[in-house]
Amino acid sequence: MPAIPIETLEDPRVEPYRDLKLRNLQRGGEFFIAEGKKVVERLLDSDYETASVFVSERHLEEWREKVPPTVPLYFAAQPVMNELVGFDFHVGVIGCGVRRPSTSLEQVLPALVLPVQVLPAAAPRFTVVVCPNCDNPENLGAIIRISAAFGVDALLLGRGCADPFSRRVIRVSMGTAFKLPILEAADLATDLLRLKQDWHFELAATVLEEGAERLEQAARSARFGILLGNEDTGLGENWTQLCSRTLTIPMCRGTDSLNVAVTAGIMLHHFTREAVSPASASS
Repeated sequence: MPAIPIETLEDPRVEPYRDLKLRNLQRGGEFFIAEGKKVVERLLDSDYETASVFVSERHLEEWREKVPPTVPLYFAAQPVMNELVGFDFHVGVIGCGVRRPSTSLEQVLPALVLPVQVLPAAAPRFTVVVCPNCDNPENLGAIIRISAAFGVDALLLGRGCADPFSRRVIRVSMGTAFKLPILEAADLATDLLRLKQDWHFELAATVLEEGAERLEQAARSARFGILLGNEDTGLGENWTQLCSRTLTIPMCRGTDSLNVAVTAGIMLHHFTREAVSPASASS
């Protein structure tokens, strides 16, 4: 279809883009927003449905060939774009995707990790990152991007987490949220117990305790889950009690903690390169 000019802020076709600085498309709604060239390209390249793409007039020719003919392509003069989205819109392009219903563990875990009685030492590795209460959108977006970069197989989120498809999270994730399987658990504790009992996962909590296992000495099992805490409060005891191990990153010069996304990067760099320990392969 031809590109569609937008001349008024009241046009209902661009309502999802209106006043993005003042509001956000929340959980339970129909849409999410992808902002910026790379993120919109990744939305179009993903298996998420793109409801529309909206560009400033000076970027129209660049996007005519990128947007499929079945997806509405809107354009407007720069002042209209700025007024509509509610901020100085310098990135030139913004997209609207369609949210999906919440998924389940059975959908997130592929056939290779169906319940088995005994895991062989040579079993394929499967890595899950778990965030019970990561409520900072920028931290969650960074964890999504880091998890995708290090080949994590799934991200499990508790009810205390930020919306993984909020505009800020998607922007910080650079659109990797469209590729990484993300499960927003209705009952995270129950799902973690199922990971342990039905799928034979070993769960490890990241903590700031002197008695915890030092990261550089830590091996991994074939099916391995890492729990990351809240930036301010860490992991509550109810979460660490579900884990069979506690892990810590030794630090110098009186440093008492690291940003949770930095912690995720260090942990995942270690464990996605660490060979499976035969002793823990059937944990």
